[in-house]
Amino acid sequence: MFNETRQTNKITIPITGMTCASCVASVEKALAKVPGVLSVKVNPATEKASVEYLKDEAGMADFQQAVESAGYSVMAEKEKAILKIGGMTCASCAQTIEKALTKAEGVVEANVNLATEQATVEFDAGVTNLSALEKVIEGIGYQVIKKEAGGKEAEKVDEDLLKVEKARRRFLSAVIPTAVLMILMILDFMAVMIPAHHEIMALLGFPVVFLSGWSTHRASFMAIRGGRANMDVLISLGSVPAYLIGVAVLIPPAVSFIELSTMVVTFHLLGRYLEVRAKGQASQAIKKLLQLGAKTAHIQVDGEEKEIAIEDVKIGDIMVVRPGEKIPTDGVIVEGESAIDESMATGESMPVQKHAGDEVIGATINQQGLLKVKATRIGKDTFLSQMIKMVEECQGSKVPIQEFADRVTGYMVPAVLAVALTTVVAWLIFPGFFMNIITWAEPFLPWINPDLGTVTLALFAGIAVLVISCPCALGLATPTALMVGSGMGAEHGVLIRHGEAIQTMKDIHTIVFDKTGTITHGKPAVTDILSGREFKEEDILYIAASLEQGSEHPLGQTLVREARERGNGLGEVTGFAAIPGKGVKGVVDSREVLVGNQKLMSDYGIDFSQFMDRLDRLEDEAKTAILVAIDSEIAGIIAVADTLKEDSIQAIAELKEMGLETAMITGDNRRTAEAIARKVGITRVLAEVLPQDKVAEIQRLQDAVGMVAMVGDGINDAPALTQANVGIAIGTGTDIAIESSDIILVRGDLSSVVTTVKLSRATFRKIKQNYVWAWFYNGLAIPLAAIGLLHAMIGVAAMAMSSVNVITNSLRLRKARIKPGRRQGGKG
Repeated sequence: MFNETRQTNKITIPITGMTCASCVASVEKALAKVPGVLSVKVNPATEKASVEYLKDEAGMADFQQAVESAGYSVMAEKEKAILKIGGMTCASCAQTIEKALTKAEGVVEANVNLATEQATVEFDAGVTNLSALEKVIEGIGYQVIKKEAGGKEAEKVDEDLLKVEKARRRFLSAVIPTAVLMILMILDFMAVMIPAHHEIMALLGFPVVFLSGWSTHRASFMAIRGGRANMDVLISLGSVPAYLIGVAVLIPPAVSFIELSTMVVTFHLLGRYLEVRAKGQASQAIKKLLQLGAKTAHIQVDGEEKEIAIEDVKIGDIMVVRPGEKIPTDGVIVEGESAIDESMATGESMPVQKHAGDEVIGATINQQGLLKVKATRIGKDTFLSQMIKMVEECQGSKVPIQEFADRVTGYMVPAVLAVALTTVVAWLIFPGFFMNIITWAEPFLPWINPDLGTVTLALFAGIAVLVISCPCALGLATPTALMVGSGMGAEHGVLIRHGEAIQTMKDIHTIVFDKTGTITHGKPAVTDILSGREFKEEDILYIAASLEQGSEHPLGQTLVREARERGNGLGEVTGFAAIPGKGVKGVVDSREVLVGNQKLMSDYGIDFSQFMDRLDRLEDEAKTAILVAIDSEIAGIIAVADTLKEDSIQAIAELKEMGLETAMITGDNRRTAEAIARKVGITRVLAEVLPQDKVAEIQRLQDAVGMVAMVGDGINDAPALTQANVGIAIGTGTDIAIESSDIILVRGDLSSVVTTVKLSRATFRKIKQNYVWAWFYNGLAIPLAAIGLLHAMIGVAAMAMSSVNVITNSLRLRKARIKPGRRQGGKG
């Protein structure tokens, strides 16, 4: 009977690796063994398992472990969502929501950011959905704030302004009666007789404690009802009982408790107001990005031009952009040329010259000529939308140093409640010990009054402990610094995808650069054509370029471009084949042709000894020698060189000054690679590395030196970027959705790597400063409050200022000098 009342659930699990009926049986057997499973059906056609189970005994994690232990894999349909949450008031709230989401069925990972009031949730779409996640959050007493479809940017920005205004009004509603109350208290202290003094104080205190402080008490009630304690609980316990004691005149001097309760609420509301205002300033980066987009577009329809809302632009529309106007969305120039201000994307103030066929980024500014641009990306796929999404995801991620602080924050409020209760009891049991301390401190601490009596002093000390502790300072230490740092990065063309990369960067020993397209422009040009005795230069270029028509390799395309620029036609190609890391082969005009490096020639037994001296010379000049063989005979060499990027030498020198070792990885032969490395100042060279071997080389380097970062193009270098401790990808045009990287550089220059290192170090320095302050404050303030040396009014004011100090310290990160330039540092 008992089992019949238990809640059951059904789940469908996609499974990979099953190849036959015995596989199905193995999976069914493994899942059936999981405690709480009632039935299992595995469908080999759909490769899915349907499991019925007792909800409180088993879950997705158990099923995944069972499937994997049987030698198969669970294919999760992972999705990531960012939810805006209302009702959070402190770090304990963030912890509560995070724990609830993490325990929810189908959730892979959940991070709740108190500073941005957002939850970033990665979940298995086959198991759960957004609606279920919203119910989890609402079920524990918080709200999910839905974003309106097509909401205007101005409305999104005003949300923070409304919060600030609401907090300001709440504070002002408390500060006016509290100010009157304080004047009456001073008059009473000066022995001025005030009729019905006690009743007036009680009347003035009531609206402060119960009306202005209502949102705090409501939040604390919701927390207690949910079986948890947060910052609001501490404030409510420090104010409501004190007011009630004062009104009941149970313990003289009763008025002191009313003053105390009103001051606790007023200072708490002041802290909330300053905190909301400071958090609004810290989130300026997202607001600025939201405001960058164009609101309307001029498009051509049937030869006529008309203005439409940006939301109505469709892919393929031809947009007309006049000088001084923003380019409405990402696209390709089909007519005209102009200088484009791309500073919003790259941080680079110099305009970029663009011509027909060039990609342009939406929200950048056309400075000169009339342009016609074909829309290629709209809505959430645009560069600006991707940029905003990455900044939001970074702000929603966690830095490893935060994990310990989060664990402490989770236990801090219950611990403070225990310390407060222990404090009151200790004062009542050992009054002599505490009286000696406050009697000693009375001459230099004006708020101490030993004449109040043991019970009053015990209650004052207990309340002081309650209201002085500040878990919020710990909870805001990382998110606020990450918020400011990620925003600064976006302004300088550095997009940080994962917050943990900021902490990892400080431990990086070596930065490995891919050569082509990273250190060099990646646009090689033909510099020399050396022919054998029986072949002419034109013949060698014609044959090699014809074969390379089928190749996607940059060097091959260079030969094709050179032949076309010389006005040469190209021949018919059959039997084309690419040989990874070596070259290409095929038949051109009925002649067998090999085009590639020395390894390719050796593999096919081609004798190229007559060219060895010239090969050595070319390699010493950092030129890539492409050997051409026709009908099993060496025909000649085509030399190709890739020019260095303008800032490569300076950037690598600056990285060295910052204590980082640099290395270069390339498929080029060692002599050519070392010639390039010498030019830019790199000492460690990983040469002749085939694409598939880059991961192994990064692993070997990690074994040798420790933490390694890699800079590459994010496509060809994706596995190596993933293997590196920090993967830094060079963005390509409007596409910055590079999943393999931790950091994306919108500009293609190496100076951005210097900016990345400086920004990471400056941000992590702020995080550490915030934690030092938060730990120091709580570690010092709570014991002083417990022994009676800190008045509760001073305590609640200090508590409010503690959170504000953490946020303002994070805001000071904006002053850090992160632009490339020797001895600029990263102060702050």
